[in-house]
Amino acid sequence: MQAEISRTEAWNLLCEWTKGESLRRHALAVEAAMRVYAGRFGEDEELWGATGLLHDLDYERYPSLEDGHPRFALRELEARGYPPELVRAVASHAEYMGVPRETLMEKALFAVDELSGFVLACAYVRPDGLRGMTAKSVKKKMKSASFAAAVSRDDLRQGAEELGVDFDEHVEVVIAALEAQGAELMSSGGGAV
Repeated sequence: MQAEISRTEAWNLLCEWTKGESLRRHALAVEAAMRVYAGRFGEDEELWGATGLLHDLDYERYPSLEDGHPRFALRELEARGYPPELVRAVASHAEYMGVPRETLMEKALFAVDELSGFVLACAYVRPDGLRGMTAKSVKKKMKSASFAAAVSRDDLRQGAEELGVDFDEHVEVVIAALEAQGAELMSSGGGAV
């Protein structure tokens, strides 16, 4: 077991498994939101951040939900000695795995995962990107079924509900977390350490 989680080590692992800039940006966005929520709840920001960074570790290599993602990531994370709570959170973020979300970290990961992607999608079609984005503008985009159609609107709301946070407040927290990392998330470089 590793004594502490190295952000650099987690980032390098992600880059080893994930070559696509879009998926790397998504991981960085989820990491940012997880760190903010860890701070709000008085939890371990390094653990929560690494969980967000690594939650889709195997998605690019093994995208099949039936026998791929996140099963390969779970094995890799366990083999590398990542904390069991991180591994379980990665398992629980995928509804089809049947792992109930019990801890605050597990609930936060589910809550910020799809919403982070949706907020980034909204930012890409706005002239000011993340700057000045509001919950109201995100909710307006949610009403358009054709916009980011793969994102379940029910999951977005369910995540906030499970986390025990008002939906508008939840959207604002995620926007603020992503805006703080805006240069990295909106660039074409796919992030960095």
